[in-house]
Amino acid sequence: MSDTPATGILERLNAAASAEEFFSLLGVDYDSKILHVARLHILGRMGQHLAKEQFVGVSEPEVKARCKAILEQAYADFVVSSPIDQRVFKVLKDAVAEPKNTEPRRPAAFVPLTVLMK
Repeated sequence: MSDTPATGILERLNAAASAEEFFSLLGVDYDSKILHVARLHILGRMGQHLAKEQFVGVSEPEVKARCKAILEQAYADFVVSSPIDQRVFKVLKDAVAEPKNTEPRRPAAFVPLTVLMK
């Protein structure tokens, strides 16, 4: 085994121009309706999982197999639930963390018009 990372499939994935190309490169089947709605979320989830992987010294076939398994899992997450439910992106995570305030917010420097007219 080598001490350098296997980059063949990783380089091709890095150069991919579409979600469909990721699926094609890794040989993962998909429903175009699901991919149309959740493509960025699926690739974002895949990226989260890939960031945890260590590919140094791993053979090219093993790297491809691990990438394929990660993409399959990321895709499966969105087959059973929606992007809103999965909350891959920060903006969606923050929307849950912030309490909903039903009162309209006034600016901190609000001065009623009646005060100005005195």
